[in-house]
Order: sequence, then C-alpha cells, then structure tokens
Amino acid sequence: MNAHLQPTGSAYFISPETAAVESHTLSVLVDNEPGVLARVIGLFSGRGYNIESLTVSETEHQAHLSRITIVTRGTPHVLEQIKAQLERIVPVHRVVDLTVRARELGQDRPIEREVALVKVIGEGDMRAETLRLADAFHAKVVDATVGHFILEITGKSSKIDQFVAIMKPLGLIEVCRTGIAAMNRGVQGM
Repeated sequence: MNAHLQPTGSAYFISPETAAVESHTLSVLVDNEPGVLARVIGLFSGRGYNIESLTVSETEHQAHLSRITIVTRGTPHVLEQIKAQLERIVPVHRVVDLTVRARELGQDRPIEREVALVKVIGEGDMRAETLRLADAFHAKVVDATVGHFILEITGKSSKIDQFVAIMKPLGLIEVCRTGIAAMNRGVQGM
C-alpha cells in the first residue's frame, strides 16, 4: 500500500492489505445510565474507528436497558476487534454484529430502516411536483404552509438519499435523519 494512502493512527490499516473494508451494523445492549454512550463512542474515537450511523433509545424500560445501533466500516479483523472491545465495557450486556448474524441466517443484510424529515419550498409549479414525488416515495406530509412542506420518509438509507437528491432542485431547505434502526429476521432475538 502506498504511504500517501495510509492515514496515520487509523485502525483501518492494521489488517493486511488483502482484507476488504466492509460496512457492518452492530447492536449493543447497555444499561441506560449516564456516561455509557460516551464510553462506547470514546472507544471508537480513541482507536480511529469511524461511525457512519448511530441511534440510541431505551428499549427495555423495566430493566433500564438501551439499544445502541452503530453502523461502521472496517476489515473483518478490525470489526472483530471493535466487537471484542465493546464487550469489555462494563455496562455493556451484549454486542451482536447484525451483518454477520444475517449472513449466518443465509441473508444478505439485516432489516435496516431510517426516518428523515425533509423540508422543501412549496410554492408555484414546484408545489404539485413536490407532492407528486413525495407520493411516489410514500413520504407523508407532516406539516404544510403556503410556503413549504415538511415531509416524513421511512426506508433504507439509499431510498432516503435518492429522495433528498430529487428534492434538491425543487427547493430543499433542510434534512434531519434519525440514523439506522436495524434487526435481524427470524424468531431469535438479539
């Protein structure tokens, strides 16, 4: 590998050159208490790992447990290191690489969805075109005035990317995305 392609301090270049970089979705079950998210995120930043998507929510209220869904990229070796390091953090109860689990179940990827709010100018001829395209993408109008729309769209990240790109020439004002929520198919839980 050329030295000019190797960023210093990055964990992505620890593995042999032949290993392909892959995107994986990790699900991490943790105690819902102050500082846990900072410790999980600190593990990534301290080792030069990048987070492409991050969502967190309390999922088991009685047990005070939260689920952190992280999308990250790395070689298989780096991804295994990330998983092992996450498992060593004290308030972490379980770490599942949903991408690996999906492959073990004979599937390509886990079920992944994202929600976005998209604000678009809604005036003149573009108003009807915005509504037509929103309908084609199954986006819902959650707020409308004579000057703008706020649309809610749910789906794979690629669908949201495409919708945002189509809205740009129509007067895209603002986008807010939740990050990916993911789960594997089948009767088995995390």
